[in-house]
Amino acid sequence: MFNRNSCFAFVAGLALLGHAVVAQAELPDFTPLVESASPAVVNISTKQKVQSRGATAQMPELEGLPPIFREFFEHSIPQMPGAPGRGQQREAQSLGSGFIISEDGYVLTNNHVVADADEIIVRLPDRSELEAKLIGADPRSDVAVLKVEGKGLPTVKIGRSDELKAGEWVLAIGSPFGFDHTVTAGIVSATGRSLPNESYVPFIQTDVAINPGNSGGPLFNLDGEVIGINSQIFTRSGGFMGLSFAIPIDVAMDVANQLRTEGKVSRGWLGVVIQEVNKDLAESFGLERPAGALVAQVMDGGPAARGGLRVGDVILSLNDKPIVMSADLPHLVGALKPGSTARMEVVRDGDRKMLDVKIGAMPEEGEAVAASGGGQERSDNRLGVKVTELTDEQKKSLDLPGGVVITEILNGPAAMIGLRPGDVITHLNNQAINSAATFARVAEQLPKNRSVSMRVLRQGRASFITFKLAE
Repeated sequence: MFNRNSCFAFVAGLALLGHAVVAQAELPDFTPLVESASPAVVNISTKQKVQSRGATAQMPELEGLPPIFREFFEHSIPQMPGAPGRGQQREAQSLGSGFIISEDGYVLTNNHVVADADEIIVRLPDRSELEAKLIGADPRSDVAVLKVEGKGLPTVKIGRSDELKAGEWVLAIGSPFGFDHTVTAGIVSATGRSLPNESYVPFIQTDVAINPGNSGGPLFNLDGEVIGINSQIFTRSGGFMGLSFAIPIDVAMDVANQLRTEGKVSRGWLGVVIQEVNKDLAESFGLERPAGALVAQVMDGGPAARGGLRVGDVILSLNDKPIVMSADLPHLVGALKPGSTARMEVVRDGDRKMLDVKIGAMPEEGEAVAASGGGQERSDNRLGVKVTELTDEQKKSLDLPGGVVITEILNGPAAMIGLRPGDVITHLNNQAINSAATFARVAEQLPKNRSVSMRVLRQGRASFITFKLAE
């Protein structure tokens, strides 16, 4: 008897089996890639003389403990006869990875792999060791260039990271925990990632397993081209958790070329302090949705000031590249050559306009300036603050035309949004605050149940915050 259900189950099983076979056939074979690329991937070891910390010198395993426990043992364990004492020098070692980019021996790695090293050794796949010279390093991008003596050395193929897309297969070769030429693979999770304190690198995020010792090693695409330098992981446990980040090779090679030819790296600089545009700030500045980079501070005499940018402008694009989040702007500006002209679309007072700004060269970081009270004092109970006008000396030191400084926080909105005594208020509800009287007048006219912006200067750094006054 013909059984339709059995027939259907048999056909369905064949279909599933067929899908499984197709899926298995589509998985990439990394063998040819590894065989061709591995000869140019190197292990990097460094030695550095550091001050001994007593017990740590006698028991190196204490290095892995949290500082509070390490300090306890260092002060509790008695000094052993003949062991290095506190204050004596000892030799610290570290491991990392790198890859050869030229036949005459130029090697690319991370800055943090070789920083402060007294000796750098590059070990080739044939286990021969070469002493390396540091040609140059750039802490901002975490890229370093080394040079070993050699001719006809194997090299990697350099690809283009700007063509990389989420979902592509990628492969890493490195020396995690000293295990040379370990191969791991995964996919690109995202591109253009911004990380805290890493403003000038649009990182490639992957799920490739990266561990200590992988740093500085190459990230390959399926064509066997290097498209990134493995640099960081995100972890709460100290081990790999599926989030690894690589420096795009386009960024790394630009830095490397500048280090080789100029001995330093030049970056574009705008001369602004920016912040993220959240929902409330978008509403207060007349934007349909959160987007762009809000200009919280413009450096006097800087490129932005000369180009017409103002505090309160929201930068939406740079050279036709959209600024989705404020973190998109620094690395786009940094990639521009000093002296070039950038075209920006900004929102100012609810209207869109275009500005041409000549990009400057990034200077050394300056020091922040704090402020304290002085001048005429006023109190505003709607916001819950007491303020006083800035003195002429404070205006000069802060480079401000005016403003009021908070002397006391009362119960009210100011306390709820985190304002502190010493904060300087320069703008309220998109209006400049030049005096205590102006502050009181604007504060009295604030609307209720609508997002209101306030520009605050704290320890030399400006930012916009928002709040709502209840009925």
